[in-house]
Amino acid sequence: MKILSREARQFAAALFLALSIPLFTVHQGAVAETRGQVVVELYTSQGCNSCPPADRLLGKLAARDDLVALTFNVDYWDYLGWKDTLAQPAHTERQRHYAAALHNRSVYTPQIVIGGRQHAVGSDAAAVEAAIEAERRHADGLPDLRLAHKDGRIIVSLAAAPGKRADATVWLVRYEQRRDVPIERGENAGNNLSYFNVVRDMRALGQWRGQAMQMDLSREELAEGGRDGCAIIVQQGPVGPILAAARITF
Repeated sequence: MKILSREARQFAAALFLALSIPLFTVHQGAVAETRGQVVVELYTSQGCNSCPPADRLLGKLAARDDLVALTFNVDYWDYLGWKDTLAQPAHTERQRHYAAALHNRSVYTPQIVIGGRQHAVGSDAAAVEAAIEAERRHADGLPDLRLAHKDGRIIVSLAAAPGKRADATVWLVRYEQRRDVPIERGENAGNNLSYFNVVRDMRALGQWRGQAMQMDLSREELAEGGRDGCAIIVQQGPVGPILAAARITF
């Protein structure tokens, strides 16, 4: 059994406290209170010639500070002649879990999942925006959040969430804000494709049951490994309705 160092245990414990937190983007000295932001997940592939318009749309969504917009590259189109350089089997598995939860017959690209409850074709901007607006109606009752960024630490205070008591998974997602990839073979051969908020690793930190909390995090530790952004997502089940999310860009 692998034993974590004391520092690693402290870091994991601090992150575990970042539970039902609405979206935030932190600037030095900033203090903010937010609620009811929406998580948008794009499932895409470098080997899919219908995906570039969805990748560009995700780039626009990623620039909005009222959303947590993430790109998950999948690997099931690799057989078409180009192996996706950003894909991970875990991304494909997550999308397959969504297919079951959302009663889809199969996975497809480009797909955008909104709030863990709805999905749309990833290039259909109108459908995605309608789903985002519909998802906002589920935001009532989320706890107030106050946060500040001081001396390399992110201070977060979160009220309790009465009526939201339910087992939920707390996910830590680390991402790169942008990655440009020249495609040499396959359906997109000859194109240079840009990806935004590209998920590089994701792991479960624990469970949340609606309690109040206060914490501070080290930005240096969150950026470890060269990542320039991360999110914490609180979600029912392995996939399901997203109760809250937090985003930090470095």
